[in-house]
Amino acid sequence: MGEWKAQISIRIRQELRTELERFAARERRKLGNIGEVLLEWSYEQLAVAGSTERLLRYKIRPTEKQSNRPVQ
Repeated sequence: MGEWKAQISIRIRQELRTELERFAARERRKLGNIGEVLLEWSYEQLAVAGSTERLLRYKIRPTEKQSNRPVQ
């Protein structure tokens, strides 16, 4: 019948939530769906890296141009 899903609750900065909501609207998705996709993807990256320390060490940092680009 489909997968059972568990609800989680996290605290994030209000600015990040607003940006994620804008992105979700642009993608015509719900905020929860965007969160699920990001969480699954990031877990896969973490599993390959083996630790958060190693994962963050090789983090790709956005360029100045990318980090200041408004989310449409």
